[in-house]
Amino acid sequence: MKKTALLIFLFIISCCSSFLYAQKVYVSNYSSEADVKVYITKYSSEADLIVYECDYSSEATGNEGKWFYCSYSSEAQKKIYFTEYSSEADLKVYFTKYSSEAGWKDQSKKHLMY
Repeated sequence: MKKTALLIFLFIISCCSSFLYAQKVYVSNYSSEADVKVYITKYSSEADLIVYECDYSSEATGNEGKWFYCSYSSEAQKKIYFTEYSSEADLKVYFTKYSSEAGWKDQSKKHLMY
């Protein structure tokens, strides 16, 4: 009975795990403080992730490129630093005006925002 309950619990956690990782980010002034170094591309074809900037934290759920900027680093799940050069970046992003366009283009980089 305990094994069955444990298996059910683990299954529920694995199904809901994408909702546990909100994209609440804090922009750091120093690269040494950042979890992820980000470069902003001019074209969506160059990006690993297409990002939509949310107005409310409740919109920024999951790891699907919907970011909400926090005022304090303690509120954020990830601290990011914007680089000047793409060679310095861990992640290349393109900002979109539309929520429906947000998402990962390079799935191999998805782990950076967990």
